[in-house]
Amino acid sequence: MYYYLNGTVAHIGPYLVVIDCGGVGYACRTTNHTISKLNVGKVSKLYTHLYVREEIFELYGFASESELGCFRMLIGVSGVGPKAALAILSSNTPEGLALAIVSGNEKALTSAPGIGKKIAQRIILELKDKLAKGQLTSAGGESYAGGITVIPENKASEASAALAVLGYSQSEIAVALKGIDLDGLSLEDVIKQALKKMVKA
Repeated sequence: MYYYLNGTVAHIGPYLVVIDCGGVGYACRTTNHTISKLNVGKVSKLYTHLYVREEIFELYGFASESELGCFRMLIGVSGVGPKAALAILSSNTPEGLALAIVSGNEKALTSAPGIGKKIAQRIILELKDKLAKGQLTSAGGESYAGGITVIPENKASEASAALAVLGYSQSEIAVALKGIDLDGLSLEDVIKQALKKMVKA
């Protein structure tokens, strides 16, 4: 319904921001990472997701499309609701979450309030399976063509899998990784550099 909101930040609260667009205040539930990038009175853009369940209509907003994509993937996991997804994304950056899923790092997920070991295991298993089958979609709803291996063969394949979790196509990933020092950088730094290149593009 709404892809993004572009307006003045009218109010910031715990897991909540209000964006004034043309005199209408849109209350968006959000993460600590997004809140840290906002200031009351400043114009900002939030990428949004309208969550509808029975009589519940809630708007969620994020500072980046990567964070929005991760939110949508998390709430697609059985047993994970919007509140849990916000908690996970408040404790992990999108790239950190992608790394946790690809490497099977349960502790990175259980560090979020209210997330136990069973939920963390389910998130990792379901998203790894979807990634391998090419069933994950980008924030814009674009499906990936073909599966991507999530068995870490080397740093390049791990980085590729993590970037795919964030919603990038294999062609975009190949271009972004070109020219990056895979041997001299940590996996997290490789992902960060690739993300910077894709944002500039």
